[in-house]
Amino acid sequence: MTVPAGHQQPAPMVVPQFFVKQRITVMVNRYEILAANPDGTPGQLIAFAEQKRMKLKEEIVFFSDESKTRRVFSFKARQRLDVSAEHDVYDEYGAVIGYFSKQFGASLLRSTWNLSAPGVDAVGQERNLTIAILRRIWGFIPYLGDVWVPFLFHFDFTRPGTGEIVMSSHKKIGFRDAYNVTVPDPRLDFRVAASMAVALDALQSR
Repeated sequence: MTVPAGHQQPAPMVVPQFFVKQRITVMVNRYEILAANPDGTPGQLIAFAEQKRMKLKEEIVFFSDESKTRRVFSFKARQRLDVSAEHDVYDEYGAVIGYFSKQFGASLLRSTWNLSAPGVDAVGQERNLTIAILRRIWGFIPYLGDVWVPFLFHFDFTRPGTGEIVMSSHKKIGFRDAYNVTVPDPRLDFRVAASMAVALDALQSR
């Protein structure tokens, strides 16, 4: 997809709070991105994402609604099936507006991600080290590791050096994966934040 003549990179889309809800089907994972109402409850649908399985290069496309008539942003891996692959985030015209990648070594103990966008560089980690370790131990226990347990893992993305929180993702209790995402830093574009939030679910086990 090419950028139309005269197109300029728009200002960041500022959405300070939104929700991510997962739907599971046989061949496709779907995600609803919902705006937050003034009282903090889930509101209207602002993006709808699909992840097709068994692709050599991970890609998730976000549409304006469930009709999928307008593609509004997306993210795609640069490398094939790489646990530490960098993922570029694209706007609706195909221009790169951010990227993220998983720190493989650090993630062996505690899941750690790099996140970057214009004016923003942050590192995200599981907030609770104890839960991170328990999740890994549980996965190695014979038979028990195959039993689904609703570990509630939360992530905080902070600026290196200052510790300033850029974005937080809070997993909610429930059978379907659902997350409450807050973005206190207005410099982080919603499209990049939403891509990272969905990746925390879709790619977390990679």
